[in-house]
Amino acid sequence: MIVNFDDKYTDGIIKLWNTVAVKDGYVELNHKNFESFFTNNPYFKSENTFILHRDGIDGFACGCTGDDLPLGDTSGYITCIILSTEAQTLSNFLNLTNALEISFKKQGKKQSEVLFFNPMMLPWYIPNTQKHQHNNAPGAPIDGYFYKFLLEAGYMERTRECAMYMNLKEFKLPEDILKKERKLLDLNYEVNLFDSDRHFGVKEMLKGLNNPLWKQEVSNCTGNGIPIIIAAKNREVVGFAGPVIRQETGRGYFAGIGVQKEHEGHGLGSVLFFKLCEALKNINAEYMSLYTGLSNPAIKIYKKAGFIPVREFAVMRKEL
Repeated sequence: MIVNFDDKYTDGIIKLWNTVAVKDGYVELNHKNFESFFTNNPYFKSENTFILHRDGIDGFACGCTGDDLPLGDTSGYITCIILSTEAQTLSNFLNLTNALEISFKKQGKKQSEVLFFNPMMLPWYIPNTQKHQHNNAPGAPIDGYFYKFLLEAGYMERTRECAMYMNLKEFKLPEDILKKERKLLDLNYEVNLFDSDRHFGVKEMLKGLNNPLWKQEVSNCTGNGIPIIIAAKNREVVGFAGPVIRQETGRGYFAGIGVQKEHEGHGLGSVLFFKLCEALKNINAEYMSLYTGLSNPAIKIYKKAGFIPVREFAVMRKEL
């Protein structure tokens, strides 16, 4: 029997999660972080959340919708589908997936997505570390049944994201990056912390980069005094990296790195990123983690800084 979420199922969901989802590397659940990850999220709706109930809780599926989200006017997002070991059959998976898809269609959505725009972020442990965490899953982990069953359910793999990790204790600013920074100064560029009294043009930069997640993050940082590394020419902001935040887990937070097209070709992206790593190390962040497309040229910058690939995720879509 498949039913919508009710608070009475919370204990069973947590037990299921801590039995099954942790095997795929996800962080354990308790009542506090269950509320943080799921029910207290502004995009959580019981009509997008389903329980497979037999003798106990054998399945948990959660999705989310929101017209204000990227692609949100046409798409619903699948956050997770968890099945007990005994219930890990394609039939059970399809039943839960179908319940989510029907809910999305009732809300006028034309696509079901598994991708990084999902605002319900599930942290997972980075392999071969002392429980260092990445703060969300940017797709379906390709090493689990979730990915395999999504393919069987008619989902198409659109692209792959590579999760990467670096221990900041080992980071050191290379001499060639320092040389690039000096050359940039000769061209009237600076790479520094944003200063609202000196720098301008953030809104115009973000418009040019045309990334809704960056727009939200960077606007919040520059508007509220949260440290962020910027590139500026004659004090006009033309790129960013950051923000400079140490999370409670010890992770150096990373929203992204971007440079306006007309200012590419000078090495700004490399300098921005390396200066961000330095700034995070200086505030005692222990490590950094990020994800990027396998074909993204920036992956060379990350590897040069000392990042290593740790996991791959598939971005998936199904037309409803």
